[in-house]
Amino acid sequence: MGKPTDLVQGTLDLLILKTMALEPMHGWGIAQRIRQVSKEVLQVNQGALYPALHRLEQNAWIKAKWGESENNRRAKFYSLTPAGRKYLEREEANWKRLSGAIGLVLETS
Repeated sequence: MGKPTDLVQGTLDLLILKTMALEPMHGWGIAQRIRQVSKEVLQVNQGALYPALHRLEQNAWIKAKWGESENNRRAKFYSLTPAGRKYLEREEANWKRLSGAIGLVLETS
């Protein structure tokens, strides 16, 4: 298996929002879920994750609430706002359109 892939900022935002679409999650859980679902290909380091979470919160696409993690530690749990859900839908559609177009170019001989 190759080494983990670094993520560009816009893609990271999309992955974070998609990951927390089903339920509120804390930062470490978000990073672990992305790694797990991508079969270890995508790894989000804390230096990228937490600035992205703060940026998403400043844009009012997510909100944070303190709670207890699985191991009884205090953690910030992030969840999507209604505006965040709309933004996610829009960005997911854009990503599908863009990745489809890139795929077409790559398939051309």
